[in-house]
Amino acid sequence: MAGADRFGLCVVIDDDEDVLTAARMLLRNLFDEVVTLSAPAEAIALVAGRRPDVILLDANFARGATDAAEGLALLEQLLALDPDLIIVMITAHAGINIAVEAMKRGAVDFISKPWSNEKLLATARTAAALNRSRRDVRNEPGPPVPVGDTALIGAAPSMLRVQSLIARAAPTDANVLVLGENGTGKELVARAVHRLSRRAAKPMITVDLGAVATELIDSELFGHVRGAFTDAKADRVGRIQAASGGTLFLDEIGNLPLHLQPKLLTALEQRHITPVGSNRAVPVDIRVIAATNLSPAALRDPAQFRQDLLFRLNTVEIEIPPLRERREDVPALVDFYLDHYAARYGRPRPQISATARAALTGHDWPGNVRELRHAIERALILAGDAALEPGDFPLGAPVTRIAPDAVVTPQASADLNLERAERRMVEESLKKHGYNISAAAAELGLSRAALYRRMEKHGL
Repeated sequence: MAGADRFGLCVVIDDDEDVLTAARMLLRNLFDEVVTLSAPAEAIALVAGRRPDVILLDANFARGATDAAEGLALLEQLLALDPDLIIVMITAHAGINIAVEAMKRGAVDFISKPWSNEKLLATARTAAALNRSRRDVRNEPGPPVPVGDTALIGAAPSMLRVQSLIARAAPTDANVLVLGENGTGKELVARAVHRLSRRAAKPMITVDLGAVATELIDSELFGHVRGAFTDAKADRVGRIQAASGGTLFLDEIGNLPLHLQPKLLTALEQRHITPVGSNRAVPVDIRVIAATNLSPAALRDPAQFRQDLLFRLNTVEIEIPPLRERREDVPALVDFYLDHYAARYGRPRPQISATARAALTGHDWPGNVRELRHAIERALILAGDAALEPGDFPLGAPVTRIAPDAVVTPQASADLNLERAERRMVEESLKKHGYNISAAAAELGLSRAALYRRMEKHGL
């Protein structure tokens, strides 16, 4: 049976084998079993005999299709077989209209391709937790609903304050601004606020403003009408309108261009939006949670951010402390992740020496909880029978930078086995880029799909 932080079965339905491989590798961190299917008929057969925790369903199957007719039809067929299925629609980047239609027909959420790994995991986790909640309401057997998110583990006074602010702000409709460095868990705080709110039954629509091209942000947020610009071949619903009734999460709000900030402010004040190219206002009902890694001082610089918009967003401000400022929480996080990854990989939980504990607690963790998590996973995978020591963790070893035209001659003792060398290169690139798949793939000269295949090949 899945543990409190894991779930049972996830089914991914997509006709692209590279997408299935990437999803399978990523979601095995969260589910005990990930089944990938490439044909609608296979999905019908599987659901007839089993109930997945979550189904991720592609909107289009036929080559060149963009209208989502096949995906929406399969959505309705699956829900006809089992109305309680939890289905997340996978759409193309510009498929918000399709996503809204899918949610009208019974999907609980959607994810856009190409996806952010963290967004996909967070969406799948939230959907699976909703499935558990429904099972509990029906008194069906199943593991309990998770109490909290792993990134929020901690008893340091600063983390107790974060948890208190979440508990007090969530039941209201007040806008929330989450501040914190990369890796501290800003999106997990946002999802906790949404999950505890009166809007929890509605979707939380996420816009990563750091990942959207500047020239597309206006259309992404507000939508557009056909003919509004060269590539506007059909009307498109913006993310603000898609979130109506639920929560809009604006990640990396500091990347919102100054010229669009007044338009967002007007939308929040007047509770309506006007799509690009339209003269008709559309009413919206949203609760906004925004997040940024900008410092409070930078946010209060009018040259970077409009202060009237800031006042509208930060009705409640939650600042997540970096891990180096709550070192007393490191031992609890270490124990949590040792238990987590031992269970995940089916290995005995290794002992950890007092010296290693002290080294982990004393490390600054510039990548915060995300970096700690990867360090623990790596150490457990490579561990033998002996207790873990400081040398089992990457705690600040110097990085050798090589000039582009430098010639590197391997040492006589170097391991020249191609398989092992490839594994080392992939692992080192992933670590260097904080497990950012796109950045690591670019450095290695691979596509994202090719990198995923090598990660699966080498058990990474």
